Amino acid sequence: MSSGTSPVGTPNEVARDLFDGLPDRYDLLAEVLSFGQNRRWRAAMIDTVVAMDPPPRRVLDVATGTGGVALMLSERTGAQITGVDLTEPMLRRGRERITRRGKADRIRLLVARGEQLPFPDATFDALTFTYLLRYVADPAATLRELARVVRPGGCVANLEFAVPTNPAWHASWVAYTRVVLPAAGLLTGGPEWYRVGRFLGPSISGFYRRYPVDWLQDAWRAAGLDAVTTRPMSLGGGLVMSARKPDG
Repeated sequence: MSSGTSPVGTPNEVARDLFDGLPDRYDLLAEVLSFGQNRRWRAAMIDTVVAMDPPPRRVLDVATGTGGVALMLSERTGAQITGVDLTEPMLRRGRERITRRGKADRIRLLVARGEQLPFPDATFDALTFTYLLRYVADPAATLRELARVVRPGGCVANLEFAVPTNPAWHASWVAYTRVVLPAAGLLTGGPEWYRVGRFLGPSISGFYRRYPVDWLQDAWRAAGLDAVTTRPMSLGGGLVMSARKPDG
């Protein structure tokens, strides 16, 4: 596909098409695309896992990409961490990072889909997932699958881009995502990242038109999770959600 075209296909195919060739600069672009807030947003998501009592022993990170969240989990918990992602080139980059950081004994990365996880029920004490639901065909079914592999009493936490609701900030967000992101992608990552930057804003807007935050909260509850919380980040540009799987 040429750099000037928009990705097409199933949500999984779109994700692969966008990210297969981009692992070397993914982490830099994650900061650009999040207004420089990506690491702070990730830390806020991981706070839910860190606060568990007793501490988690096994954590699953879905849509792990190059392993950024998995590495943060290894720094802030004593858990064994499994990361899964659709994109093998991203995982190769993640394994390199993990080895350099001396974390290969704590973190393993596997190719897998969030919609069909290769683990038995109740395998993990906690689960995190980042920027996932825009790339699946059925978010409600995916949430049920994510909840399935978490033990009773465990927690689930999520980070996603969001759309500011304040009219002034919304206008600024639209300008940023439609103009600045494509230009920043082109300057920092070349034509491939231009495509990502151009795709991202309409993708986020379209997702929340179909699945507003109230719908997402209901979908988390329907997946068997309770104590669902939402935390807007950076004037509404990011959204951290968390929940608990009830005991018994």
